[in-house]
Amino acid sequence: MYGVCGCCGALRPRYKRLVDNIFPEDPEDGLVKVNMEKLTFYALSAPEKLDRIGAYLSERLSRDVARHRYGYVCIAMEALDQLLMACHCQSINLFVESFLTMVRKLLEADKPNLQILGTNSFVKFANIEEDTPSYHRSYDFFVSRFSEMCHSSYEDPDVRTKIRMAGIRGLQGVVRKTVRDELQANIWERQHMDKIVPSLLFNLQDPTDSGSPGCEKESPAELTERCFRELLGRAAYGNIKNAIKPVLMHLDNHSLWEGKSFAVRCFKIIMYSIQSQHSHLVIQQLLGHLDANSKSSATVRAGIVEVLSEAAVIEASGSVGPTVLEVFNTLLKQLRLSVDYELTGSCDPYSNNMTTTDQERQLQEAVIKTIGSFANTLPIYQRAEVMLFIMGKIPVPGIYPALGSPIAGFEGSRMIQVMLLKSLLQVTERYESSNMLAALPSSFLEPLLSFTLMEDPEIRLLVLSILISLIDRHQNTHKFTFLSILSDISVLKLKVDKCSRQDNLFMKKHGQRLYRHIFLTCSEENSGRSHYQALYTLLALLSVELANEEVVVDLIRLALALQDLALANDERLSLYNRCAVHALSAAYLSLISQLTTVPAFCQHIQEVIELRQKEVPYLLPEDIFIENPRVPESLERVEGEVLFQQFQIAEVLGGSGYNIDILNTPFTPQITDEDRLSKRKSIGDTISLQMDMDPRYSPEREQKSPAEQITFETLKNAIVDSVNGEEQEREKRRLVVERFQTAPFEEIAAHCGAKSSLLQSKLDQIFELTIRPPPSPSGSASQGQTPTRSVPVYEMKFPDLCVY
Repeated sequence: MYGVCGCCGALRPRYKRLVDNIFPEDPEDGLVKVNMEKLTFYALSAPEKLDRIGAYLSERLSRDVARHRYGYVCIAMEALDQLLMACHCQSINLFVESFLTMVRKLLEADKPNLQILGTNSFVKFANIEEDTPSYHRSYDFFVSRFSEMCHSSYEDPDVRTKIRMAGIRGLQGVVRKTVRDELQANIWERQHMDKIVPSLLFNLQDPTDSGSPGCEKESPAELTERCFRELLGRAAYGNIKNAIKPVLMHLDNHSLWEGKSFAVRCFKIIMYSIQSQHSHLVIQQLLGHLDANSKSSATVRAGIVEVLSEAAVIEASGSVGPTVLEVFNTLLKQLRLSVDYELTGSCDPYSNNMTTTDQERQLQEAVIKTIGSFANTLPIYQRAEVMLFIMGKIPVPGIYPALGSPIAGFEGSRMIQVMLLKSLLQVTERYESSNMLAALPSSFLEPLLSFTLMEDPEIRLLVLSILISLIDRHQNTHKFTFLSILSDISVLKLKVDKCSRQDNLFMKKHGQRLYRHIFLTCSEENSGRSHYQALYTLLALLSVELANEEVVVDLIRLALALQDLALANDERLSLYNRCAVHALSAAYLSLISQLTTVPAFCQHIQEVIELRQKEVPYLLPEDIFIENPRVPESLERVEGEVLFQQFQIAEVLGGSGYNIDILNTPFTPQITDEDRLSKRKSIGDTISLQMDMDPRYSPEREQKSPAEQITFETLKNAIVDSVNGEEQEREKRRLVVERFQTAPFEEIAAHCGAKSSLLQSKLDQIFELTIRPPPSPSGSASQGQTPTRSVPVYEMKFPDLCVY
């Protein structure tokens, strides 16, 4: 019997005998290395047998797994790994199929050690660069299984950590294996990304991610971050969307936007990992997600906006892609929606999604901050476009239709104006342009200045801040922070450059408009300390940045006009406002006198200031622009030597070569129709003023038509009439079509002929009028001459030299 067995054994194929010989009698002895070397040599010598070796090893491994002989299972996997590392022939594809079948067997087992063993073998296989591609290999099972391992909930925490880390390494191996070869399965498809990305984020987020001491060198979170970075770093242009979409969905499903920190951490990893030229795709994905969550809670929207802000700061390319204005349009839209939600108290009336004022205010601040973050990444020319774009979105006073949201009403319009002006201020804060004509074009400056006449003090202050930010090109603003009398301006160490030709053109074109609006802003009765401080800073910056000799004279004339404004007993201005305007004028004249370096001018200003300090200190900033201003009961004593004298200033400036003709002309700013519109607070006021300006309502007309009362019935009738008109138009079109479809040809031809004849007759009349000779001054009839018919232009004969 033994002889027969021995004979049968000798008849077995050689590859089977070689495979059997690598297994020792006791599995604890491990792989028989000498026999393993023989098997490897045989596989290299006869590569056509490699697939059979793999199939036989797979058969043995399956049998050992079923019989729970795990020692032999480990030996079989070690042999497979060594054969895989050694053989790189064309027949390796068939061997790989057997290898992957065995790995699948291990991953399907219940034992954690077998799962980890199978994962380790797969990771080794993933690091091998195959010489020949495989067209039919599928990794769907491995993606699903490794993702499942990443979410392991095994009871023992140490084992659970090992299984999760094995799953992360397995996913990393799948990515490496498939991304490297275009003929492999496309791992970037949505079905795969929806499993891989949430599995990685789950381990990145899990607070219980500390690795086993002494067993692992890094925690699951650290390994996950490394794997996530590698995945994103390999993403091409067309794959960014599929990689980012699962991140957004994961943050939505687990309410992770509200905490902000994890969402910001995720997108920091994303922005630092992807290729820089693809950064704008991530921004677009976030913007689209923000739009999709327009009716979500304010905390969710604020979280998305916070992530956008961080992503914009990280973006190194200096551009937010080809759709720059789309970015700002989305953010401004969110501001408008937030204002509506704040006033109505609900994000979505159909789902009873309530919100609070505090939440919406936090969101609005986050959006404004994000607008500034995006603007800082843009080049100068794009930032100028953004400024014009935002200005176009602001409801400009006096322009019909209504100022903003129909839901919010006037208060909503005011809030939108404030929010958009704050956004504009964020864009202009770091805006530096050497050409003021480009920085403040008419299309931007005119609507901006119209807001200086609004009754809302917050809006006026924002406009002044925007002007200061744009005019200051040498960072001098902080040197004029405190409105006070400066005895020596050299301590300020001002940065002053010679006024360029473009600056001169700008002041020649827009200077008078700026002076007029500064004067009218000072005449507002609800201005406070911050307004006068901003006005002083603006005047000082005009003197430092844009002043030539002509501008200096204009500014001195404006300061003297402000003094006259404060002297006038205008009921609109309170005593505090009049004292504040006096103090503003004194502080500015003290500054500009030292900038002009005309000794006599400086002496006069200094003498008046010293006299005021003794007799009327409440006309100086030190007594007015403090927490408890010292306002007098009246300003009757303000006259004579405590005032700056226009004739004396004109004399000393004229003696120094300044052209003082304009200084001798009183400054009387005219309020235009646009200014009157700007002063209105509501749409009704605006419409009524427009009706007053209409020449039909002019008092010169003898007969005035009574103003039509616009009531609900009037509006209702207008709507009904428009509907009836549309129905009549549709009926008329239907009849025309029906005529051309059913009428005989002769009738249609006669109808068209009649129309053409009518047209020709009208043209003949026009030509007759155009070629009629002009009447003679003396009258042709009186001379008894017959009028000669003039030759039409198209019948005239011109010399060849006159014809082009």
